[in-house]
Amino acid sequence: MNNMYGYARVSTKEQKEDRQLLALSEMRLPERNIYVDKQSGKDFERPMYKRLLKRLKEDDVLYIKSIDRLGRNYEEILEQWRVLTREKKVDIVVLDMPLLDTRRGKDLMGTFLSDIVLQVLSFVAENERKNIRERQKEGIEAARLRGVKFGRPSKPLPENFGQMSRKWMAGEISGRMAADLCGMPLTSFRRRSRTFSEDMG
Repeated sequence: MNNMYGYARVSTKEQKEDRQLLALSEMRLPERNIYVDKQSGKDFERPMYKRLLKRLKEDDVLYIKSIDRLGRNYEEILEQWRVLTREKKVDIVVLDMPLLDTRRGKDLMGTFLSDIVLQVLSFVAENERKNIRERQKEGIEAARLRGVKFGRPSKPLPENFGQMSRKWMAGEISGRMAADLCGMPLTSFRRRSRTFSEDMG
């Protein structure tokens, strides 16, 4: 008897996999047969996916919410599809795209159509990711031009910082002593002193 499995992946630990899990649960899959990775597609080191691959046997059925859960780009998605359908000989059901259901049309024409749809969708998924990255870059650049600062906010300076910074700049005390008196690392003290003197100037 063939077993049914589900696989979900989110790119970061902050993202929630609820939407994918909800879709998989509607297929009435046994909970122990649903595998979830919280891992970026960038390096594709996905422990749960590897564990799932070991369990899959011929004629098992794998459900995924969308095609881009299989890989980080066009080539990776096609490669994983090939491994699953040709090497493992399992069926794949893509819930967001009913056309991608290898249980249907096992004849040559069905396989041909499925492969065409897969290639088109893989290309579209990768293209969309590239567009998102491009839009993010453009948004960040536009924000920078507006004067928006990124990164963690700087810690407030100690009360004696201005005095110690001026003494260090004047050569009255060493940078190490000034940093110690301010309770700051030397590199931070020097960097903040330069910014401080530019702002004061």
